[in-house]
Amino acid sequence: MTQGQRPEPTREEQGLLRSCFAGSDKLSWGFVGHCKALLVYPEFAGTSFWNYRDTCEILGAKYPAAPLGLITVAALLPPTWSVRLVNRNTEELRDEDLEWADLVMTGGMLPQQRDTLHVIALAHARRKPVVIGGPDATCNPGVYQAADFQVLGEAEEIIAEFLAEWERGAAGGVFKARASPDLAHSPVPRFDLLKLDQYLHVGVQFSRGCPFNCEFCSVIDLNGRAPRAKTPGQMLRELDALRATGHRGHVDFVDDNLIGNRKALKPFLRELSTWLDARGRPFEFTTEASLDLADDDELLELMRKSNFFAVFVGIETPDPKALLAANKGQNTRRDIVESVHKIHRAGIFVNAGFIIGLDAEGDDVASAMVDCIERASIPVCMVGLLYALPGTQLAKRLLAEGRLEPDGHRPGEDDADQCSSGLNFEPLRPRRDILRDHRAVIDRIYAPAAFFGRARRAARELDCSAHHVVPSLRNVARDLHGFARMAWRMGVMDSRVRAEWWLTLGHCLVHNPRALKIVLSFGALYLHLGGYSQQLVERLDRQIDLCEPASTTPERARVAPGV
Repeated sequence: MTQGQRPEPTREEQGLLRSCFAGSDKLSWGFVGHCKALLVYPEFAGTSFWNYRDTCEILGAKYPAAPLGLITVAALLPPTWSVRLVNRNTEELRDEDLEWADLVMTGGMLPQQRDTLHVIALAHARRKPVVIGGPDATCNPGVYQAADFQVLGEAEEIIAEFLAEWERGAAGGVFKARASPDLAHSPVPRFDLLKLDQYLHVGVQFSRGCPFNCEFCSVIDLNGRAPRAKTPGQMLRELDALRATGHRGHVDFVDDNLIGNRKALKPFLRELSTWLDARGRPFEFTTEASLDLADDDELLELMRKSNFFAVFVGIETPDPKALLAANKGQNTRRDIVESVHKIHRAGIFVNAGFIIGLDAEGDDVASAMVDCIERASIPVCMVGLLYALPGTQLAKRLLAEGRLEPDGHRPGEDDADQCSSGLNFEPLRPRRDILRDHRAVIDRIYAPAAFFGRARRAARELDCSAHHVVPSLRNVARDLHGFARMAWRMGVMDSRVRAEWWLTLGHCLVHNPRALKIVLSFGALYLHLGGYSQQLVERLDRQIDLCEPASTTPERARVAPGV
């Protein structure tokens, strides 16, 4: 079977697909015609913290993650349709792809906005109708008026209405979800459309939504505050389908907050552990969760037994006043540093997100943030400037205060990478001071001695005794080749990191050899982060030079509303 061709759906798949269209009185599988749908995943703008270009290159991949959203949409399309997927982050969109298509479907996040508009223009130049969807179109529908069709909100809820209109011959329309769908009706994604060798890992999703109310976060506007989950059996069928493609190793649960619905999660994790044992432990997992993960010993143990080895946590700032003002009070009810260490001791290393530019932060934010990162031994930190994402409580408040940029977006060299763009509003502190603080944090935490020092400390406390994955021969060959290239680049050629890299490997072999694979992954990530941090510092220097001197900056209130 070649890519883009789909076998006859099983009875179970037909049931899932029919349930997605239960609200339509016109659409039925008996009369749905044939259509050639080209799904295009737009390119992310510029150099990003998240694209890990050098890491991908050293490991023989083209991009970190596969486009889970589009392959889920593909599974919602009628089985009589032919589907092709083009990811513009890994391959070219060819003229013959566009000529083949009857319909082009695209969309993505804010950093993909520029290329999404370009894809629409390319399709229209060949007289192909375009459907736009995804989080940015849902938050910014006016930006995408050039698209023929807009499908806004979660696809499971609304795509049936679009398909019914398409079958009737409609030339355009806007279809907006009126409710959050029951994820029990979400189909198995079309993993068969992926060129798996292009990616470091593949994503799956167990739940959507987050119970918290952080002012700056768009999750609650897009997916709600009542996390909805798939059934354990449904999720395991997805993992079986992914395993059937031959994929082994890293799988990322892309949930907004995996632990947002613990009542649903814990039974699934118990079944996942049994599933892994029965199938030779083919996968190891990462995810995103809130810091209160550290409060639940049972949950940590279940994740440890289920081969979770890393979690991204939004710490944002160690300043409790700034956390409270941003509606992130949950991080003030615990010792942040000890919470991170507790997660490490469960064998799961923490990647963390931090924000500079919050209204209530103090002038000592840089030193406090670096101190928190160092004491918590967090090697990989996404330190970004505050960005008022469209539709968030933050954007609405800043607009009401007259502080939001006129179009809600501050143009820059890249589009909405929060590490480099950010501050699309008038901050309370002088912009120059915020940029200097950002520069100071990035410069200090990604100095080789600081980064590898944290990597050594984190690796020493990781309990990896329950972690076990059986890789494919392809993965073993890729990892050995990647190690050889990394050893040459970091252990021989790069004088800045050479001593630190060898010291970190030796330290791990002596003190916690089970953590060696994780330590090597830290090194692979630093291939990207070391160079990226230097580029970011240079960019910040240019931005600082363009700022007005602090003495000429108008005085503003230094206290955030409600503090």
